Amino acid sequence: MSGSYEALQAARLHFNAQGVPCSSQYGDVYHSASGALAQARHVFLGGNRLPGRWRDRPAFTICETGFGLGQNFLAAWQAWRDDPGHSRRLHYLAFEAHPFEAADLRRALSPRLPPPLAALAEALVVGWPPLTPGLHRLEFEGGAVTLTLAFGSVRRMAPQAEARVDAFFLDGFAPAMNPEMWTPALFGQLRRLAAAGATAATWCSAGQVRRDLRDAGFLVEKAPGFGGKRDMTVAVLRPGLGARAQASGPRRVAVVGGGLAGAGIAQSLALRGHAVQVYDPALAQVPDAALRLRGAAALVPALTIDDDTRSRLSRAGLACARRRWLGLPAPARPEACGALVCAQTADEAAAQRAALEALAFPHGWVRWLDAAAAGAQAGVPLCEGGLWFEQALLLRPGALLPALLGVPGVRTHALRIHGLQANGDGGWRLLDREGRVLQEADRVVLANAAEAGALLARGAPGAVLPKLAAVQRLAGQVSLFRVPPGVPGADVPRCILSGKGYCLPPRMGWGLAGSTYRPDVAESVADAAGHRDIRTQLAGWLPDGAVPWLDAAAPEGWAGWRAATADHLPVIGAVPGAPGLWLACAYGSRGLSWSALAGEMLGADLDAEPAPIERELARRVRPR
Repeated sequence: MSGSYEALQAARLHFNAQGVPCSSQYGDVYHSASGALAQARHVFLGGNRLPGRWRDRPAFTICETGFGLGQNFLAAWQAWRDDPGHSRRLHYLAFEAHPFEAADLRRALSPRLPPPLAALAEALVVGWPPLTPGLHRLEFEGGAVTLTLAFGSVRRMAPQAEARVDAFFLDGFAPAMNPEMWTPALFGQLRRLAAAGATAATWCSAGQVRRDLRDAGFLVEKAPGFGGKRDMTVAVLRPGLGARAQASGPRRVAVVGGGLAGAGIAQSLALRGHAVQVYDPALAQVPDAALRLRGAAALVPALTIDDDTRSRLSRAGLACARRRWLGLPAPARPEACGALVCAQTADEAAAQRAALEALAFPHGWVRWLDAAAAGAQAGVPLCEGGLWFEQALLLRPGALLPALLGVPGVRTHALRIHGLQANGDGGWRLLDREGRVLQEADRVVLANAAEAGALLARGAPGAVLPKLAAVQRLAGQVSLFRVPPGVPGADVPRCILSGKGYCLPPRMGWGLAGSTYRPDVAESVADAAGHRDIRTQLAGWLPDGAVPWLDAAAPEGWAGWRAATADHLPVIGAVPGAPGLWLACAYGSRGLSWSALAGEMLGADLDAEPAPIERELARRVRPR
């Protein structure tokens, strides 16, 4: 849980008498009056011996304390672009307690940058995330350049970051104005993040800053300053400290399970250049194309007044899904139709409004709609209002899965894996029923839902994971309704409706409502009792007749299984005591929320990238 939640306060754009952007909150400027880009090149690039140090590297990671208007990032990105010998990938991690709104960012940057940098700045503004606390990842240059923004106080966010940093840009406001950016505690976190040989540079030459950097493990020197300052500070991590580089290059990865969990992993790793083999006997089933497109599902974030683990993870999951899936070809491409999370009672409506007030999230992410406005948005009358999530997605899993598994670099096999065997080299052998080796892999990901525990027990009996052992199989069904174009209600609801149960907009002649949860049953079936249960759930908050097609006499149905943990959180991460073996399972009813996110988590771990979620969130879903 997040009992110490801190709402974000956006920066406000001001200019001083010299026309330099400044902070009225901290009483300091965002850059030297001599120019932000010139300062970035002299202090931060020059002070870290860039671009020379990233040449011919597979990847290079920069960390900045105080993102501000992003000029240092833009300067680093442009220098990387201009250098023909640049690293294959450039990662940039930046902390910012008071991020700007996208409109203010554009207003500050656009008129002041030369054309090449102006184009990069516009790409930054277009990709700028909603101002919600936590980590936000942006990708540029086809994923070769990544920007991970940590929104929130550096005191809170620095311990939550995970990366192997090669160069630090120390660019907070002056110590007298914002001492939190220059504390021994922060420098200790930077040492934790540092790779062996990491360097640091700052315009600040205060004696206490130099002493605290030394105490944190850096060798510190003065260097000629910039913009009227006689000195600046440069530093390098002491020999013997910092994380060592890990083996790089394409790996052979085997994924056991071809559902939402396995497909999300496969796409993410293949996009990074790894060779992925997916094993699942269900891949032998090739349903009729029209039948496959009947089904639909929704990706809607959770929201709680304390911004708990599930809420934060679901927010990150939606962001990852949008980044990875909105570029897919139709019909696999999700539809950003938005979602209304409807209140069932006046008390529920009051609780939703109280949560929004406490969280202070931007209206572009979520806002409250009263009953009239919510009804207008959905195209149907509603008893109460609800939360409007504009970025929520409507998806067709039957089209999405083949698209994710069809990414270049992914091969699929309609085979069941019966055993695992460590090969003594840090990799694994995948075995068939007779114990024959089907594949040797550098990494194996178990993404086969409730079957993952049994396979893990056979392959790594020393890995005792009580949470995984307690995973429960839950049967459930959805109701499918024929909704031919032109019939009454064929165009409603116009967005995803979610409450106790859910109702999705009709597409391709079918509407869908769900769902049921049936523990302790031997088989999962769609039956009349399930259809009644779904209608009863919807009747609690959706007026009778509001969605005409829900009154159809005999809907069709689809039934399946969920694997869920007691805390309704997934199990994602490396298996303790079994190097090279990962889990991505127990997604419960939020398979779409965790699919792309797990792929990014494991991809970042494999390639030593800045992690896409906070460390405390990763701990809460790790195998245990």
